[in-house]
This record gives sequence, structure tokens and C-alpha cells, in this order.
Amino acid sequence: MNDEQDDQGVSRRRALQVGSAFGAASLAGCLGMFGDDEGTTIPSISEFRGSGSLVDGRPAPGGTSIEELPDLSGDLALYIGGGEGGIYYEFVEMLQEIYPEFEVYPTDNNSASLAQTIVEEAGSGASQADVFWSIDASSLGFVAENDAYEPLSDEAVGAVGNSQFVGDDNAWAGVAGRARAVPYNTNQLSESDIPNTVQDFPDTSAFQDAMGWAPTYGAFKSFVTAMRLLRGDDETRNWLRSMQDAGTERYSNEYAVSQAVANGSQSAGFANHYYAMRVKNKRPDAPIDLAFTEGDAGALINVAGALKVKGTKRGDLVDDFVRHLLSSEAQEFFATISFAYPMIAGVEPVGGLPTIDELSPPDIDLADLANIEPTLELMDDAGVSG
Repeated sequence: MNDEQDDQGVSRRRALQVGSAFGAASLAGCLGMFGDDEGTTIPSISEFRGSGSLVDGRPAPGGTSIEELPDLSGDLALYIGGGEGGIYYEFVEMLQEIYPEFEVYPTDNNSASLAQTIVEEAGSGASQADVFWSIDASSLGFVAENDAYEPLSDEAVGAVGNSQFVGDDNAWAGVAGRARAVPYNTNQLSESDIPNTVQDFPDTSAFQDAMGWAPTYGAFKSFVTAMRLLRGDDETRNWLRSMQDAGTERYSNEYAVSQAVANGSQSAGFANHYYAMRVKNKRPDAPIDLAFTEGDAGALINVAGALKVKGTKRGDLVDDFVRHLLSSEAQEFFATISFAYPMIAGVEPVGGLPTIDELSPPDIDLADLANIEPTLELMDDAGVSG
């Protein structure tokens, strides 16, 4: 995004807009149920929506409703990544309540381990999964690169609004996005203090002994991998060392980074966008806001996504399942429960965040984030082991 766009009112930073009704009860159940033409009982959109100050007053979502999609029927073996996958699986349970003839058999583990298992099973001709739901594109890319997938249908991926979030040959479809961001304390910094690129942070006096990061976190490793792809190993290694020399504080996860920023322990940090949103949703008056860098690794948008596993006998059901993950109800659920970025047009991100189209992510193939081993070696060499 350039300065001209900023002058036209589309800022690279948006205040976390909150209402005054923090703690209000969820709207779930208030509007009852509705049925599709075949008699399937589908909850109203409020049943799929979270609650809290960042959610109150949202407009009805656009996109394709579940009621417009084919019914789900049959058994589906799902490999689902841990972490955020626990929130995502809540939506799967809702689908099973909507469709009594639909049964999901989940296997959960971290996404990287599941990806390795899928590749090994495909190589032996003994695939156990029908669909892989990973919390990051790197694991999807690993499966695709090892030819352990079958293409999703055009109908399954058609709702995704940005081609960057669909794998080559329809190998996978993004269903929920997360943007790298810079949470900062508004009592200590203003938005004009935040550099446009992460490369400028080590030399900016405001961030000496005032930053937090979580190098053990998978999202941070993807961020460093993106920097390697864009800037090369030497520059990335030097950046890590420079940030460490600047006194950047280490935290166990990026929610802790965002909490430290809100509490004033740190002036700013590096984290996925939704952690600041979760802090703000619980503490509407917390002095925390988000900044987004431009065109660099700090502006990376990664996705959770779904892939059809090679050898499945339920390919049509997988396609219809993915279409449900990209329905207006699912996207509203992911946006208001986990505060993820929606993947379809017509569903807004929460809290006044800029839309994906208003951000400036780097031009990289998300599948390339699968090449993690050089990143781990580089981080270790830089003294920032993950």
C-alpha cells in the first residue's frame, strides 16, 4: 500500500474499534432456526457468532450460506492440526448436529506431524485420512510437494477471494487467515513511531529494550522463513542478532507478547494479529493497537487450510465439506470466535481491522514456507533457537 492510498483514507493501521457492551451475552439462539429447501434445520447466523466488545453490532455476513450447499452425508476421516484446530473443530461439531447422517472421525496432532504421516501413508498406499485441515500453509505445501493430495474441485475453492490462498492445481484452499502484525502500547508509542518494515526495528531507538517476541512459536518460524525467502540467509541472520542485541525480550507464546504490550511491560512486539484482538476483546480499555508493515516478512499472511488426501474414496464429500468451511456461517464463526481473517468476500474482519485487500503482504508462495529446516539452523546459528 502506498502513500497515495493512505491519503485516500485507507491507512495501513486501524484502531481496534470496540463497543461499550463488553461482557454482553452472546446472541446465539436469539433468532431461532431456519430450514433449507430439503428440510434440514440450520441455525441462524447468530448461532455461529462469538460475543464480546469486538463482535457486537456486526453486519450480517455475505457469501454463500450453508442452506445453499448440498447436505453432508457419510463418514469423513479428518486429520486436524492442534492449537487453533481446537476452535475450528467446534464448527465441525456444529455441522454434525446440522446433518445427522454426517460423521467425522478426527485425528489431531500438530500440523507438521500430520503432514509427515499423510506423506508416509500415501507412499505405502494406506492412507487413513480423507481430508487434512492444517493450521498453516507450510504443512499443506509439504503434502502437496510430495504428491499426497488430490485436487479440490473448482466449486470447492471458488469462494476464496485471493488466489494466493489456493494451492497450485487446487491442492488446498485457505479457510482462515492470520496476519503478522506489530502490537504496540498506545500510552508509550503512536502509530507514526512504527517503522514500515521490520528491517528498520533494530536501528530505531524507541525499540531498544522495549520489544517482545516468541521464537519458539511456529508462526514466528514461518515469519523467519519468509524473511529468508525475501532477504536471504545472511541478512535474516543479521536481523535476528541485531534484534537480540537490542534487548528483545523472549516470551513463550505470542499471546503473552501481546499481554505484555497491553500491560506496558513492552512498548511493542511481533505477533499474529489475533492475539491483540483477544486481549482487546477481554479488556476493551487496554492501551494496545496494531500496526502492519508493508511488503516484507512482517506483513506475511498465513492461512489455515484444507486439503483432499490422496487415495480417499470420499472425494465428493471432501469437496462439499470444504465448501461448508467457506460458507458465510463458517467464515463468521472463524472471524468472531478465533478472530481470524475471513477468506471470502462479504465477511468483515473484527474490530475495525483493515481487510486483507488493504494490507500489503509479501509476494511469496505460501507453500514455500514448508522449507523450515534451514530456518531452524539459521535461528540456532543466530542464537535465537526455536
